[in-house]
Amino acid sequence: MTEYKNVQSTIKPKEIEIDEYSVWVNSDIKEITVTDENGIHTEYEFNQKQYTKDEYIQLIDENNKQLEDKLTDTQLALCDVYEMIGG
Repeated sequence: MTEYKNVQSTIKPKEIEIDEYSVWVNSDIKEITVTDENGIHTEYEFNQKQYTKDEYIQLIDENNKQLEDKLTDTQLALCDVYEMIGG
């Protein structure tokens, strides 16, 4: 993964962009006003992470496993609550 800070663009970026080799994750997207010799115009400033497709698949897999664990914990807690209220 490669991380870029304070990237600027005249085009509003999507949160996730996928090309042939990489997945680009854009975050903290802010609209900024820029004044230069051509006048005032709007640009976008954001942070960007570039993942290989394999890195991104692994990241998604890890996040899914964490969500599954949290869901299981929530289901067990709900069973305990149900038993406590006399179900």
